Amino acid sequence: MSWKTAYRSFYYAQAPEPADLVLNPAETALLCIDVQNLYLETPADPHEAARWLPFHQRMREIVIPTTRALQNAFRAKGMDVIHARIACLLEDGRDRSLSQKKPGWNALLLPKDSAASQLVPELAPHPGEIVVTKTTDSALTGTNLRLILANLGIRNVILTGIFTDQCVSSTVRSLADESFNVIVIEDCCAAGTDALHRRELEIINMIYCQVLTSVELRAIMGL
Repeated sequence: MSWKTAYRSFYYAQAPEPADLVLNPAETALLCIDVQNLYLETPADPHEAARWLPFHQRMREIVIPTTRALQNAFRAKGMDVIHARIACLLEDGRDRSLSQKKPGWNALLLPKDSAASQLVPELAPHPGEIVVTKTTDSALTGTNLRLILANLGIRNVILTGIFTDQCVSSTVRSLADESFNVIVIEDCCAAGTDALHRRELEIINMIYCQVLTSVELRAIMGL
């Protein structure tokens, strides 16, 4: 099954196949979302460690190496690689958005200079690459990324990162609302479970973005 027929939701089950993608390298950038040290730490509680094991395996075995290879392919072509991360400017996190202050798993306190808030070494930005810091789920809403993309002449945003059903999805929807052409790379993203990952891809595909594998993107762009 190709990207033209995969990840169809109820709304698009009978829709015609989309047209071939034309991605001008000068108008295309890679955006990597929130692959930070915190999320790759093994929980101290054995039950939680076991619960998160499939996510950590997917990240280490698929998402991180595939994203790193895609980043390097973009760099080799002289294309922009942009990074986004969650981090608060104040140590006490008063500048965080409400979604990051509510009780529960999303109650993140990640001061910008803490080790936990840094991007994982494998996907660390190269010198001169843009990094935006956000206290929101969407990388567009919480930063000046919209202006950056406009100034760079970017119309196509290739999206990777975590979590598919949270910050990736929020960024996809914000970009789509601003009329950017968004491509989500399935094997460069992950959610807490594969079921959540697949379901969110079905929800956002064909209306807010197109979902491709890294192999399909490379073939289209000649990477």
